[in-house]
Amino acid sequence: MALRSLNSLKNAKGLNQLQNGRVMRMFSTATSTPTKSKCGPLSDEDRIFTNLYGKHDYRLKGAQSRGDWYKTKEIVEKGSQWIIEEIKKSGLRGRGGAGFPTGMKWSFMNKPSGGRPKYLVVNADEGEPGTCKDREIMRHDPHKLVEGCLVAGSAMGACAAYIYIRGEFYNETLRVQEAINEAYKAGLIGKNACGSGYDFDVYIHRGMGAYICGEETALIESIEGKQGKPRLKPPFPADVGVFGCPTTVSNVETVAVAPTICRRGGEWFTNLGRPRNTGTKLFNISGQVVNPCTVEEEMSIPLKELIERHAGGVIGGWDNLLGIIPGGSSTPVLPKKVCDEVLMDFDSLVAAQSGLGTAAIIVMNKQTDIIKAIARLLMFYKHESCGQCTPCREGVGWMNKIMWRFVDGDAQKQEIDMLWELSKQIEGHTICALADGAAWPVQGLIRHFRPEVEARLAEYKSLEQEKAREASKA
Repeated sequence: MALRSLNSLKNAKGLNQLQNGRVMRMFSTATSTPTKSKCGPLSDEDRIFTNLYGKHDYRLKGAQSRGDWYKTKEIVEKGSQWIIEEIKKSGLRGRGGAGFPTGMKWSFMNKPSGGRPKYLVVNADEGEPGTCKDREIMRHDPHKLVEGCLVAGSAMGACAAYIYIRGEFYNETLRVQEAINEAYKAGLIGKNACGSGYDFDVYIHRGMGAYICGEETALIESIEGKQGKPRLKPPFPADVGVFGCPTTVSNVETVAVAPTICRRGGEWFTNLGRPRNTGTKLFNISGQVVNPCTVEEEMSIPLKELIERHAGGVIGGWDNLLGIIPGGSSTPVLPKKVCDEVLMDFDSLVAAQSGLGTAAIIVMNKQTDIIKAIARLLMFYKHESCGQCTPCREGVGWMNKIMWRFVDGDAQKQEIDMLWELSKQIEGHTICALADGAAWPVQGLIRHFRPEVEARLAEYKSLEQEKAREASKA
C-alpha cells in the first residue's frame, strides 16, 4: 500500500459510511467461527507464497510445479458470483492497508455498467516507507499475480487489468512483464483465457515514483496521463474509474492470494487467524532487529513472537525495545508495554490505537532517537504531499517545522499540545488520507513518548540557562 494504500484506506472510509449495514452483516457471519486461543506459527502446507525468497524458478514452468495455474479454467468457468462468494466466505480483507472486505469490494462491480468496459487496476506502487512485501511477490512469484488478475478480473467481469508498478521497481517490472508474456504464449490470458471462453488482457503501467499515486484515484489519474492528484468521492471508482469506466483498485497481495483461496476453499482461509482477521499475511520486519526479513505468517500472531521467531529478536534483547511502528510509517508507534501483548491483526492493533496497515514492522530499540525518527518520517510526508488540500499542504509543513525544533529541544512545553491540536485539525479534513498518515506518527509520539519530548525540551532549557550564567560571569 503504497501510501499506506491510501487508495484502500480512503475508499474504506467512504464505503463504510455508505455500506455500514452490509459490512456488519458480513462480519457477523465471520464471528461465528470459534476463536483460536493462539495463532501462528504458520505451517508449510498453508503457505501461499512458496517462492518468497526466490530459491526456485519464477518462470511459468516453475510456477506450475508449485501449483499455480492449476484448475484456473474451472475457477473462471464457475462464474463471478461463485468467486465472489468464495472470497466473502474466506473473510479476506484488503492487504493494502485499510482492510476493507475484499469480496464486498469486488461485488460492487456487479452493477449495470451502461455498456462501458470494466477494469481491474492492481496497485503495485509500493511507496510506504518500511514496506516491501509486494516487491517480493513481483520479483519471485510474478505468476501468482498474473493468475490473480485473471481470477479477480473474471469476478468483476473486467475485460483487462492494469498493473501500476512504481518506476523504481525496474527489475520487478521486467519479471512481471516476462510472466505476462509467458501467460499469453501459453494461452492462459488473452483471448479465450485458459480455454474458458473469457477474454482478458493484462497490461503494465509504470509510475514515476510519486507516493501520492498509491491513493487509488490519484493512481487512476496517473494511468490516464494526468497529474497524480486524488479525486473527490463520490463517485467511487466502481462507478467512474479509469477512462470513466467501472474500476476496482486492489493491492498486489490481495489479488495474488485469490486463486489459492478459490482452489482450497474459503473455509480453509477462515481457519487461519481470528474471526474478522483471517488468513495469512506477508509481514516486513526492519529496523533494529538481528535479521530483517519478509515472512508469510498467520494473521493474529503475537507481535513479540513474530519478531523473535523470524527476525532473531531486537538488537540488545527484548528489554532493549523502545517502540515499534507496526504497519508502515503512517501508523502510530507503540511502546514496549503494548508490544508485549498486541496481536498482528486489524482489530488488535486498532484497539491499541494503531493499525495493521501494510504490516511493515519498524523496530526501534533504546539507542534510537524516537523524536528524530518521527521528524524524519514527517519530512517524507511533507515532501510527498500533492498540495491539493490546504490542511495537508500547509499543516504538514507546520508540523514538520515544530517537530524539527523538538529534535533540537528548541521549543516551549506548551507547543506539544499545540502540535497535537494541529494534527487533529489536519486528520480527516482532506480528500485523501496522506494527511492522516502524516498526523498519526506525531500523535503516536505524543501519546506514548511525551515524557521523552518534555525531557528534551527541559535539557535544552537548562543548557541555555547555563550558557546565560557563564556569559553573565564573563
